[in-house]
Amino acid sequence: MSARATESDLRGLDLEAVAAHLREVGVEVPDGLTAELVGGGKSNLTYLLDTGTRRLVLRRPPLGELQRGAHDVIREARVQQALDGSTVPVPTIVTADPTGSVLGVPFYVMDAVDADVVRTREDAEPIAPLVRRRLSEALVDRLADLHDIDPASVGLADLGRPDGYLERQVARWLRQYEAIKVRDLPLVEPIGNRLAATVPTSSAAAIVHGDYRLDNVMVSRDVPDRVVAVLDWEMATLGDPLADLATLVMFWDDEGDAYNPITGGLMAMSGFLTKEEVAQRYTARRGLGDVDLTWYLAFSTFKLAVILEQIHARHVAGQTVGEGFDGLDRMVDQLLAESASYLRLPATLS
Repeated sequence: MSARATESDLRGLDLEAVAAHLREVGVEVPDGLTAELVGGGKSNLTYLLDTGTRRLVLRRPPLGELQRGAHDVIREARVQQALDGSTVPVPTIVTADPTGSVLGVPFYVMDAVDADVVRTREDAEPIAPLVRRRLSEALVDRLADLHDIDPASVGLADLGRPDGYLERQVARWLRQYEAIKVRDLPLVEPIGNRLAATVPTSSAAAIVHGDYRLDNVMVSRDVPDRVVAVLDWEMATLGDPLADLATLVMFWDDEGDAYNPITGGLMAMSGFLTKEEVAQRYTARRGLGDVDLTWYLAFSTFKLAVILEQIHARHVAGQTVGEGFDGLDRMVDQLLAESASYLRLPATLS
């Protein structure tokens, strides 16, 4: 997090308009707002707001033209409101503007959580190995908690259509790539075709997060093995919970293996569970027995590649704020090769 937001960082934020809106909904803003861009702005833009007496977080879509169904921050707010008070900890929503009347795009504001995000190896290194193990166990357990929640019991029965979820997901991410295509990626079509032709039978539907990993949760500063908030619900829906488990496993780095290009070896250190232990703990917790995650890992890696290609396309078009966008194209290439390997396709195609 930067100490001070630059003018470029705040391109997506009208502080005076947000301050006026907050006052309208009963938030005291005595002397105006200050803001910092959080997390580099690679997907939805996230700003830490300070009223002088209260810290808040605002989430809005990225700059530029948005693909249909992407970056739905109001969906995020709805899911968090529904889960507030459940077994899955989430930040409290303060206000939401679904109409875009304040900023020209929808946004929501939530209370800032006084906790830490373990985002890099440098963040994880001071944590003792025994605490790392308990943290990784807690991370798996909160995902199992989410999947155990009856969507109807929290008002989310209409969040998605679980029937045909996996088929629609494959088709969706192929469409997303075609819509933002700025370069030819020969692996996309054969991967998409193989995924579509080999869709497994889905397990019982659940609320799925869509991007569940260590750096999308916050952990207690006093008890760093306790997950106190789960963040970034923009892809939440009703669907196959094994897709969520595969996403978590995909982002998990084992010691001695090649690192995921996003997490960069974040959890490849002593104490953290291994990928195999993650899957075993989750399936034991939910009474699933042995499951084959190969298709799900291929899909999750493919989906992440398309998401990063979307961000790369926005960066090429000058529609990103913050830093950290160099090298995204190479990350996409690496992820597509990994997805192809799961599906036993050649890693390079001309």
